[in-house]
Amino acid sequence: MFRPCIDLHEGKVKQIVGGTLTTEPADLRTNFISERPARWFAELYQSDALADGHIIMLGPGNEAAARDALSAFPGGMHIGGGIHLENAASYLDAGASHVIVTSWIFREGNLDEARLQKLSNAVGKNRLVLDLSCRKRDGDYFVVTDRWQKFTATKIEPETLARLAKWCDEFLVHAADVEGLCRGIDFELAGKLGKWSPIPATYAGGANSLRDLEEITRIGGGKIHLTIGSALDIFGGNGVRYRDVVEFNRSHKQ
Repeated sequence: MFRPCIDLHEGKVKQIVGGTLTTEPADLRTNFISERPARWFAELYQSDALADGHIIMLGPGNEAAARDALSAFPGGMHIGGGIHLENAASYLDAGASHVIVTSWIFREGNLDEARLQKLSNAVGKNRLVLDLSCRKRDGDYFVVTDRWQKFTATKIEPETLARLAKWCDEFLVHAADVEGLCRGIDFELAGKLGKWSPIPATYAGGANSLRDLEEITRIGGGKIHLTIGSALDIFGGNGVRYRDVVEFNRSHKQ
């Protein structure tokens, strides 16, 4: 199934080439900057019954836009970016169905399971999504944090996914090496998620055609969902029509 997104950077809806999101502004490459506010996209997704998409706050200056979007589609979207134990509940109260966490549960490159368990217990397993966005190194995929720049010791593998699934409702996995490039999805990573993940997961990164959506639905057995960003016409792309992904979801709804 298609899962929509709202990526926020400096308060604006943008599509960013993933590997360029560093602490240096000069490095940043964007495929699209919307003149429309985040709320417009949330209202669109609500009108087309596209639930369980995600809002990602990429750095500071996104709080107001994110909360405005949540209020436009209450209970309809997940939110991530700077989520931690102290602020998670406030986003749920603001209308998020789930909070997404990544960097906060990693310290010095290692997963802090005590933090993860504490957050899961606080918000509820069924309202927590773990962001396991990753990059490939030496033939394996490792979770990356801090704007996808820092490799952790956590590898995407069956044992890891089974262990983490005890504490969350879903996984969100950006293939950071292909994010924003519109060159097609990383089928190796998507296939591993389809085989190994015991819970639903949303894959993001590189999608450039409706065929990508069809293929990821097939190889994931309906358990792996797909986010399409830069290729989508509502984000300035020309590879996928928004109306087509809405129709895809309607035709595949169980």
